Formats: sequence, C-alpha cells, structure tokens
Amino acid sequence: MRQGTIPPVVAARWALWTFVIINSVIVEALFLTSGTGKNGVLTVAKFFGLHAAVLMLFQLLLVARLPWLDRRIGMDRLTVWHRWVGFTLLWTVLTHAVLVVLGYARLSGTSMTKTFFSLAGVPASLLGMCAAAVLVVVAAVSARSVRRRLRYETWHGLHLLLYVALGLAFVHQLQETTTFSSSPAAKLYWWALWLFAFGALVVGRIALPVWRNSYHRFRVAEVVVESDDVVSVHVTGRHLDKLPARAGQFCIWRFPEHHHWWLANPFSLSAAPDGRTLRLTAKAAGSASAGLRHLPVGTRTFVEGPYGAFTSLHRGRPGSLLIAGGVGITPVRALLEEEPAGDVVVLYRVRSEDDAVLVDEVRALVADRGGRLHLLTGRTGEGSPPFEPENLKAMVPDIGERDVYVCGPPAMTAAVLGALRDLRVPRQQVHAERFGLA
Repeated sequence: MRQGTIPPVVAARWALWTFVIINSVIVEALFLTSGTGKNGVLTVAKFFGLHAAVLMLFQLLLVARLPWLDRRIGMDRLTVWHRWVGFTLLWTVLTHAVLVVLGYARLSGTSMTKTFFSLAGVPASLLGMCAAAVLVVVAAVSARSVRRRLRYETWHGLHLLLYVALGLAFVHQLQETTTFSSSPAAKLYWWALWLFAFGALVVGRIALPVWRNSYHRFRVAEVVVESDDVVSVHVTGRHLDKLPARAGQFCIWRFPEHHHWWLANPFSLSAAPDGRTLRLTAKAAGSASAGLRHLPVGTRTFVEGPYGAFTSLHRGRPGSLLIAGGVGITPVRALLEEEPAGDVVVLYRVRSEDDAVLVDEVRALVADRGGRLHLLTGRTGEGSPPFEPENLKAMVPDIGERDVYVCGPPAMTAAVLGALRDLRVPRQQVHAERFGLA
C-alpha cells in the first residue's frame, strides 16, 4: 500500500458505515411519513420493528463473505460485528414484540396474556412470533457458556435456523407492516434492500464457492508429514493462477471422500499461492485435522475462500515485523515469500526448537531477504516473557516504524497486542487475525 492513500480497511469501514447511515435515514423518513399506529405504544412498536428489519439485512451482509469486504476487514472482525449486531437484533425484536402485545392489550382493554394468544391466532402475527422464538433459540446457543459445550457441527446446525427466522420475518413484514406498502417508493425501497441482502448472501455463500470448485476441481496432490503431529497437504486443480488467493489468507477445507461432507476446518495457506498448488499445514488438534495425514492422493477437495485480511494489501511501512506462535507460523511463512529483500524481522515463539513447525523454510526465506529470525523458546511463565513491551523494544528497537503482523494462540496474540498498545505502535500498522468458523 502506498503511503498517503486511504488504507483498505478504512475504505471498507467507511463503505459499511455509509450504507448503514443512508438506510437508517431512509427508514426514519419512512417511519415519520407512513402515519402513526392505533395508539402511542403501537407507534413505538412499529419504530422498533422497522429497525429490526434493517438489522436483519445488515446481518446478512456481515455473513455473506463478500470478497471485497473480507479482504479489507477480515472474517474475524466481521464475525465479531455479526455477533454484536445479532444480540442487538434479539433485544430489538423482543422489545417490538412486547410493545405490540401491550399496545393491543390497551386497545382492547384485555390482559397481555389474552391478547398474546389472540394475536397468535392471526397468521401474520404468528409468523412474527415464530421468527422471534427462533432468534431466542439461536441467541441462547450462541452465548459463550453454552457455545463452549457444543460441538461446532451442532452449534452451526442450530445457527442455520437464523435463515428460517429471516424468512418468517420477511413474510411477516409483507403481511403486517404498513410502512412496507405505504407508498410505491417505500415498496420499491424495501424490495430492493431485501433482494440486495439475500442476493449478496446467495452469491457469497453459495454461488461463488460452487462455481470455484466446479471450475478449479481441487484435489489432493501430496501429503507431507512434517513432524509427529504436523502435516502439510498440497492441493492442486485447474487454472489455479486465476484463483484470487494471497499469502496470509486462509480457506475453509472439506475432504468429503475422507470425512463427512459437513466437517470443515479453516487452515491458513502455508505457502504463497504459485498458480499451480495450494498448501495447508495443520497440527493435530482434533479428529479432522489429525486424519489429514491419511488423505489419499487424488482425494476430491472442496475449498471455500480464500478469506482473510492478513495480507500485504495492508502494508504501509517499508519495514515489517512478523510475530508467530506455534502453528500460527503458517500464514507468516507464506507472507515471507512476498517480503522484499531487506527490512524484515520474524519472532517465532515455541516451547522448544523441536516444536518449531516449518522452521527450516522460515530460516531460508529470512536469510534470502537479509532479515532476522528470533526463535523464542520456552514455556509460558518461564523466565522473562518475550512479549513484554521492554523485551519487544529490545529485540526490535524501531518497532514503531514497522508494520506488525501477529498470528498465534489467543493468549499470545492478546499479550502481543497489549504490548504494542503500550509501545504506542500506530493502530493502522498492526495486523492480526483469528482464524475460525464461529
């Protein structure tokens, strides 16, 4: 990235904020010009209902995995936003539902319980109630205390119910919300917004992955055992030079002929794409990743992606510092292939040199570029923590003048990011991404 230009992540965030603000203004205008409800409470209920619809549409965009957004913001950040918008949506929908029942209870002079069951007998209202119930279920299983106890496949299956809720809410809106059809312009706006959001989801999550796999026809070309618990898988395919993959990105990999089709794992590219093969390197952390060493050559592979903003697209400084922990060296090793000769420093944190995955490749790449490699061995809690601000400053005195890339276990990443803040390294020079599906 050239100095003086707008950073890609800033441009993407401005685009998202502009989208949100413009649509919020339009919704406010529709609310003010479409008339009031049958009483004050129902008017407020309509206000919350309209904003719930906008939040739903924004949720679809956040999970659509649109390449332009993903490469600039990163799936991890988009997922965090999706989570917070999701809980905001839940409380907005529940507030809307409670106010609707309260408003009609006051209108008819009956209890809220009787009014609730009376509304449940109206198809349009029942659809809204079902959508709200599904949202509650999805939110409950997404709470951290519950999520940790569930297998990813179980959580993901339940999370897919969110699309059922969105469908129910859309039909509910068509039948119940007067703002939707208050004028031809309002109707055109809502239809355009829903079609845009659903279209983005279908393209990003279904059409693009299906097309890429049909076009490239990915297959396992080679399996290399790197150590007792680490394996590299080389994947080939047709026309890989046309796959828009960059060093530092990751893909979601499925091997349907070897594992169940619904088992998927996010693995970083451990080598820069060369137009002929893709390489992933994984540590045996579960049954799926442990079984990679037994993949037969020729196994059909389903690849989603590439995803991620952990790339040189965000470089703004001539020098760089790459910090990796454990198997987090894989995207860092790939990034090294794109590093120009000269000013690069790599800090690689492992328990022992025997645990240093791909260390020989990293040494060779660093040497070719005239850089420096610090292999930081030792267990957490032993000796002086290497990522304390003063230790980082001692190893890399000009750290504030470099782009810093960080990838490793959550605790290590958090420690490094905290130290960088203490050292006042500008935020736009710090690049970290957590790779995961949930």
